Order: sequence, then C-alpha cells, then structure tokens
Amino acid sequence: MNLDRAAAGDIEALRVLIESAYRGDSARRGWTHEADLLGGQRTDAKALHAIIAADNQVILLAKQRQVITGCVQLSHIGGGLAYLGLLTVDPALQAAGLGKQLLIRSEDFVREQWQANAIEMTVIRQRTDLIAYYERRGYRRTGEHRPFPHDDLRFGRPKSPDLEFAVLRKPI
Repeated sequence: MNLDRAAAGDIEALRVLIESAYRGDSARRGWTHEADLLGGQRTDAKALHAIIAADNQVILLAKQRQVITGCVQLSHIGGGLAYLGLLTVDPALQAAGLGKQLLIRSEDFVREQWQANAIEMTVIRQRTDLIAYYERRGYRRTGEHRPFPHDDLRFGRPKSPDLEFAVLRKPI
C-alpha cells in the first residue's frame, strides 16, 4: 500500500470520504461510524486545509486507482509523542484490513519522520467497540479523559450531553 501526503487538490474528495465514514446513513454501512452519537459534519474543507498547511501535521492518503479509500491525520506533538486522528476507511471497504495497515504505516511514519516513541489518540468514550479495536492493536487507555467540544458545531451536533474523549496511547 502506498501512502501519499494529502494536498490542497485532495480536500474535497477527502472531506466526502470522511463524512461518508463518520456521519449519516452512508456511515452505517461500516462499523466505525459515529452516526448514533453525533449529527452534522465531522470536518470541513477549512479544517482539512489547515491540517495540510501546518508544519507539524500531515494527512496520509491510501488510494486505489487514484481514488482515496482511506486516510489518517498525524500530528507531531514533540517530546517523543505524536497524535493520530481522522483514521478513516471507506465504509464499503471496512473489515478488509486497510485500517490496520494505516495504523501500522502511521506508527512507522511518526517513528521515522519525527523520532516519536509513542503515539496517542482520543476516541469518544462511548465507542467501546472502537476502543476495543485499538486495544487489540496495542493502544491502552491512559485513564485520562478530555472534554468533547459540545458547543462547537464544526465537530458535529452531539446527541448526548455526556460525550467525552478517552485518551489512548501506544509505545512504538
């Protein structure tokens, strides 16, 4: 699997992929959706552009025949730590191993490019199946929880007032 860095020309296709995997009825085709917890958007073009333009972040793309089938956002936090977010796989292709490959390649990338020795992510605490998936891949709950931005509609419209993030970390 080749991974390419996302560029400005990829933003619209990337946004469509992310929305299809996380929100609405199309997301329900896959098992990683947030449609029962959140409505509205998952991200927007402005946010994706900011990530791509940042010096300490990258979005890596998996493609099949020039079509984006998956992506992952990586951020260089510093002090040997990187952050992984927006892990996305086309709902029609979930359960085929692409997400697992994206995780492995992300860990390799942050180790090689940023000399990271640990990678961290946040997952909505209520998404127990997804947390279990990451735990099977070596990520562990740190015990830390972070607030969900309930009042910031850029991240969606919460369907529950008790959403919060669990922090997971893996030494790499």
